[in-house]
Amino acid sequence: MTVAGPAQNLSQHGRRHDKYERLVAAAQSLPKLKVAVAHPCDEASLGAVIEATELGLIDPILVGPPIKIKAAAEKLGKDISQMRIAEASHSHASAEEAVNLVRSGQAEALMKGSLHTDELMGAVVRREGGLRTARRISHCFVMDVPGHETPLIITDAAVNIAPTLEDKVHIVQNAIDLARAMRVDPVRVAILSAMETVNPKVPSTIEAAALCKMADRGQITGGIVDGPLALDNAIDLGAAKIKKIQSPVAGQANVLVVPDLEAGNMLAKSLTFLADADAAGIVLGARVPIILTSRADSTVTRLASCAVASLVADAQRRQLTVQEV
Repeated sequence: MTVAGPAQNLSQHGRRHDKYERLVAAAQSLPKLKVAVAHPCDEASLGAVIEATELGLIDPILVGPPIKIKAAAEKLGKDISQMRIAEASHSHASAEEAVNLVRSGQAEALMKGSLHTDELMGAVVRREGGLRTARRISHCFVMDVPGHETPLIITDAAVNIAPTLEDKVHIVQNAIDLARAMRVDPVRVAILSAMETVNPKVPSTIEAAALCKMADRGQITGGIVDGPLALDNAIDLGAAKIKKIQSPVAGQANVLVVPDLEAGNMLAKSLTFLADADAAGIVLGARVPIILTSRADSTVTRLASCAVASLVADAQRRQLTVQEV
């Protein structure tokens, strides 16, 4: 099978996605990621799996009702006879079987198909037979923002609704580990708030200051952490200079840690709908990376999510940093 180059596949969907193309190219240099795909029973989810396979990114195991999976393939006009299908009678069973494939060593990542996120994550986080670790599970968007030179990691905008300070330690560390897996160097983490000064009346500024001190003390490692920072002076050098902020992060952050899910969701969707950004998604903190995309996501975004998961899995192969429980 001829493997097409990333530029050919990602540019055909509209504008060029240089940042995602670099991620795909890096992932193509690695062994194919063995992915258990939970319930890929519609054209969108199965189509992305097929395209990622053709790009040489993944080696999928399709988990779900064979009749529905094959029907989706027929609608796409694609031959999936060479792909392994693990039978599961319904979406909940598909999630459980996909997790079992990881636990048995047959898969090294999970991918959400046409089932509800709660179904997949419920199987992941269950105490008996799940994929929990000592690390808090969190979600990262890897944003391709037109006009911004590097990908922006935004966390957590999908899993942790109102994270505590303890939760945020894990959220920040997960994001740093992701950035390092994506070969970002240095990793510059901005702890976002509405202002760049510590204000006792604004709890997110106090937590930001605490996270920075924890990074100073080695409780968070692998990145440069600063905050509180407002969004403008986190990503724009001009804004940081106007505010006279002396910081190795201000104006050049590549990881943005939001105060809570609502703020993160609004930030990510603002970039998507007002700035024409794309948002690849991945869940970290479980035993393996989880490709958690929306049914409304473009194929480009799904491919980028697969590439990011491949890079994370490769980093985990090289160094087991998360303690299992």
